[in-house]
Amino acid sequence: MELQKLLSMNCKIESVHPAMLASDAEVNIVTVTVICPEGAPHTIRAYREEASALREYVRLLKLKE
Repeated sequence: MELQKLLSMNCKIESVHPAMLASDAEVNIVTVTVICPEGAPHTIRAYREEASALREYVRLLKLKE
């Protein structure tokens, strides 16, 4: 939800850690760094099931680009 809100404010995903690969293994922690137009960085961290859902959401966003 937080990522969707930031993206709707024209923020861009700067990095995803661990890096996204074509065939991702299960991960327990995901950190996404987002940069907004005013230059403020935001960090979103997700754990376990939320981490998998967040990685899938970011993966789908990158496929649409």
